[in-house]
Amino acid sequence: MTSSTWTVDVALDESGGTTRAQVRLDAGTGTFTGIGLVRGGPRGVHLPEIAAELAIARAFSDLTEELLEAVASDIEAQSRPPLAAAR
Repeated sequence: MTSSTWTVDVALDESGGTTRAQVRLDAGTGTFTGIGLVRGGPRGVHLPEIAAELAIARAFSDLTEELLEAVASDIEAQSRPPLAAAR
């Protein structure tokens, strides 16, 4: 069995009523990043704890999309027949 460790870093920043989360995944063979933004709540109410949770959830969702695109690309690359040598 092969074992590997992937590392996830989450960074949060709140400025001017906008909360931004960045999730960075180091997969050993590549790095993937997801971003999540939350801008002010309804009627201008901004709840930092809820905004942070939502921003992180959106960042993980964005990261998921990025990983799925990478997997699809990897599968496609493996599925192509080898190019024939020119004669």
